[in-house]
Amino acid sequence: MTDTPKKGWFSRLSEGLSRSSKQMTEQVVATFVREPLSEAALEGLEEHLLESDLGPEATDRIVARFRDLRFGRTTDEREVKQALAEAVAAELRPNQATFDPLGPDGVAGGIKPFVVLFVGVNGSGKTTTLGKIAADLTGKGAKVMIVACDTFRAAAREQLKVWAERAGADFESRRDGADPAGLAFDAYTRARAENYDVVLIDTAGRLQNKSALMDELLKIVRVLKKIDPDAPHETLLVLDATVGRNALAQEQIFGRAAYVSGVVMTKLDGTARGGVLVPVANASDAPIKLIGVGEGIEDLQPFDADAFARSLVGLED
Repeated sequence: MTDTPKKGWFSRLSEGLSRSSKQMTEQVVATFVREPLSEAALEGLEEHLLESDLGPEATDRIVARFRDLRFGRTTDEREVKQALAEAVAAELRPNQATFDPLGPDGVAGGIKPFVVLFVGVNGSGKTTTLGKIAADLTGKGAKVMIVACDTFRAAAREQLKVWAERAGADFESRRDGADPAGLAFDAYTRARAENYDVVLIDTAGRLQNKSALMDELLKIVRVLKKIDPDAPHETLLVLDATVGRNALAQEQIFGRAAYVSGVVMTKLDGTARGGVLVPVANASDAPIKLIGVGEGIEDLQPFDADAFARSLVGLED
């Protein structure tokens, strides 16, 4: 029995976004192919974009772009999709950036160990995202330490331990209820002494008491800065696309309080409203760096605004 060849990233992205693509484009394409550009067609476009969770501001700009186009009776489906993809990409390109803790020469900016703090609500895919990143880094030959600073959830620690074993990364944790900041400090101190390349730190995501959660996160940041004033070198906010517009609220909770430097959007394959990435990108002070469309390690990839937009509207590469 031969192994089935793995699909390329664009194919996996298009497949993962197929529910969103159908939601966004089916009626839009039908409207503009059926009749020349009209106010009724533009109103229909506005309605479908809002239903896809693109948000009112981006929707207004995209409708304005379409109003300037000159679709006629000979307009075909691909032409409409290309116009929509370009409009969505234009919204996202200013909010695209890379996540590369190793850098082109093996260590990003000469920083070693490079410390990445992961924040986000429980259930957002934060722990799994950290594990996938660890596996990718060790696959590139990096010496990686995973630190389980959600000391209040045994299940989170166990999940991280499994990922550490799978990835070939070292693992640091403490007993239930231990001080997360103390663990972060000790782990980072050890990582510096033992020449680790990257330290990945998981954190709690309980929103029942937002003020206590933010205090805890900021305490972790403070103790890391005692070792290196520039640490953490990256703070990634992990958001779950399946919660739709609630992802925007989560960005507002964490983004301004936790000094987020990059956003990861997960579970885009599990929703028909993948367009929520657009208002999140527009609202966030931090750029989108990674997106996920599946369970496999290879299904978490760098964010590319143009590839995302083309997949979102159902255009083949």
